[in-house]
Amino acid sequence: MTDGPEVRSEVWSEVWSEEAGPHGAPLIVLVHGSMDRSTGMLKLSRQLDRAHRVARYDRRGYGRSVPGHGAHPGPFDMSSQVDDLLGVLADRPAVLVGHSYGGNVALALTARHPHLVRAVAIYETPLSWEPWWPGNTAGGAAVASADDPERAAEQFMRRMIGDARWEALPERTRATRRAEGAAMVGELADLRANVPWTPDRIHVPVIAGFGEHGSPHQRRGMEFVGEQIDGARVVELPGCRHDAPLSHAALFAERIVQPLL
Repeated sequence: MTDGPEVRSEVWSEVWSEEAGPHGAPLIVLVHGSMDRSTGMLKLSRQLDRAHRVARYDRRGYGRSVPGHGAHPGPFDMSSQVDDLLGVLADRPAVLVGHSYGGNVALALTARHPHLVRAVAIYETPLSWEPWWPGNTAGGAAVASADDPERAAEQFMRRMIGDARWEALPERTRATRRAEGAAMVGELADLRANVPWTPDRIHVPVIAGFGEHGSPHQRRGMEFVGEQIDGARVVELPGCRHDAPLSHAALFAERIVQPLL
């Protein structure tokens, strides 16, 4: 065991991953959401990797998990997402922490491979397949523009970060984010059409979090998870929005992750 974080980067198949923290320490895997990448979880990783082994990875089609820096061929269904996460785990049991769409990846793997999961933390994870989930969300708008993935990606980003921040990005960065539209549209359309996990197959401790300043449907979704999964706890993060793992990493670690360790 080292005195401080040790970092190792590697490529598993076509999925880029990085690990930090002492070898042999309990493993935590951070799973990012749609139109994000592992760097969005870096601050959270640094809150946890002094005493734990923490893995982050770019999900297929995002960041460094794009073959040859072009479009990822997919598929972007949940089975493929689970397979990628299995590769990161490499047969090591872990606590899984999923932000937004990443929470569904974490729960789907838990339902299919329970022996590899010690606990799950999710934050504002979309339940798009539920009939009451609104169709006018950023994700819903993206799926509606599935015939033009690059346009869908730009619209999603503008909605999430605002027009001014989007237009201030370098053109190269904007082009990269537009190219990720295929991954976003593919995974979100699949999420609406196919139930990724069912509560009766989740038998590990679960914390479902939402932000005080988040959207009402996100609050309802996490409260629904708390009602449906036996023993799940629901936690509200004060002062937070959807980007809490980045904006309030210390609070997120304290309230959402640490109780599961």
